[in-house]
Amino acid sequence: MIRPTLVFDLDGTLAHTAPDILGTLDHILAREGLPLLPHEDAIGLAGAGARALLKRAFAVSNMPLPDARLDSLFEDYLAHYETRIAERSHLFPGAENALETLSADGHILAVCTNKTERLAAVLLDKLNVAHHFKAICGRDSFAFQKPDARHLTETIMKAGGLTHHAIMIGDTRTDIDTARNAKLPVIGVRFGYSDTPIDALAPDVLIDHFDELRAAVTALSQTTAR
Repeated sequence: MIRPTLVFDLDGTLAHTAPDILGTLDHILAREGLPLLPHEDAIGLAGAGARALLKRAFAVSNMPLPDARLDSLFEDYLAHYETRIAERSHLFPGAENALETLSADGHILAVCTNKTERLAAVLLDKLNVAHHFKAICGRDSFAFQKPDARHLTETIMKAGGLTHHAIMIGDTRTDIDTARNAKLPVIGVRFGYSDTPIDALAPDVLIDHFDELRAAVTALSQTTAR
């Protein structure tokens, strides 16, 4: 039996990365002489990328942010973020065991994130789980990004899976919309960074802990075999 390929979002799904993402934002804002954005107000954007965070912080301070300046700050952000990429970030409880179990079950595993591909690979390596994934694809891996369905389907193909026989696992509307656009089922995690209650986004299955993932995958596997 061919088991569905499992494609994971990274920030807020596999790993709690907000401390280092928002810590880097704090560094940039302090350098620019701007007030820090309260983390509770920014965590909903932690998985949306540095550009979204910078735009939000400057908007809150009523500061203009021309595209050229945003591009420059974005590069500064990425450079600083890499120096602390796994300083406080860590896998969510049960994630490593779930990856080991699902891989042993015969699933192909992949990551589809709006992080850059290189930074995603660096982070997963530092978290000691990169070896589980047949493909790690980021916002710059293709000419399109989530929620474009092709970001997901190209990731599946790169991993050696079947685009009609896969499941997405994510924590935000972007992940759910990506799966829907690809006409694939999606498992939502309640412990992520969604700025909308994920129950309201109606993923096919919801989990509260990675210990529940194997059963959720089993329940959805039949729906992907078509």
